[in-house]
Amino acid sequence: MNVVFDTSVLVAAACSRQGASYALVASLPDPRFQICLSVAVYTEWLSVLSRSEHLPPGMNPDMVLSFVRYLASLARLQDIHFLWRPFLRDPDDDMILECAVAAGCAYIVTHNVKDFRRTEELGIKAITPAEFLHILKEPTT
Repeated sequence: MNVVFDTSVLVAAACSRQGASYALVASLPDPRFQICLSVAVYTEWLSVLSRSEHLPPGMNPDMVLSFVRYLASLARLQDIHFLWRPFLRDPDDDMILECAVAAGCAYIVTHNVKDFRRTEELGIKAITPAEFLHILKEPTT
C-alpha cells in the first residue's frame, strides 16, 4: 500500500521517541507499506526538519540531511505530471496531495487531518499516525 508522510509526522518522530509517529518511522523499512516521495516533498522535509526549533537535542543539520536521505532511499520517487493547485488551503499541503495522487496512495499520514479534508474527493484518506498503525495491525485477508 502506498502512502505519503506529511512533514508533521517526521517532526513529531524527531521530537519524541514516544508515540505513533516515531513507531512508524522506526519500523522502516516495512513490507506492509511503501512511502512515496516527490522532489517537492523531499525538499520540504529537509527544510522543515533542519529548522533549529525542530532539531532534536544532539542533532545538527548534517545529521538531519542523513536522516532525510535515508528515508528517501526507502521511498518510491514519484514524478508529478499534474498539479492540483490550488486545491487545499496551504500550498505545502498541495505538494503532499499531488504526490499522493500521482503515486496512487490510499493514505496521507498526517497530524493535520483537518488541513486535508478535501483529499477524499480524490480517493485519498488523510489519517493520523495512530490510525495508520491501527490499520497496519489489522489482519489481512
